[in-house]
Amino acid sequence: MSAKDIVQNFYKSDVILEAQTVNDFLHPEVILEWHSTKGFLKLNHEQLIGISNELGKTYVRSKYKISHLVEEGNTVAVRYSQYVKTIENPREEMLLAHFMVIWEVKDNKLYRGYQMSQL
Repeated sequence: MSAKDIVQNFYKSDVILEAQTVNDFLHPEVILEWHSTKGFLKLNHEQLIGISNELGKTYVRSKYKISHLVEEGNTVAVRYSQYVKTIENPREEMLLAHFMVIWEVKDNKLYRGYQMSQL
């Protein structure tokens, strides 16, 4: 499977809401450096699984609309918007944020990520 296929499969609907599935995509030594509107975060494997667990408790649906997906070797850049449906209002889809992330794939897993997001 190519690095592009791995990243594309990671951003399929609802994957982020399933911590075990997220775990299957992450390298044990994964690091995500994330610049968000709320500041800078540097997240490791355990923290990323924790975020997935929290999202799974808050949202019943998560969908990604990918506008760009570019691969060069083991590095993939993806630009997308994430939409969610909350437990309180599962009929209404709302924009969570816009994202741009560059993933380095190692051993067929997401290894290093450099992400920016904006509400």
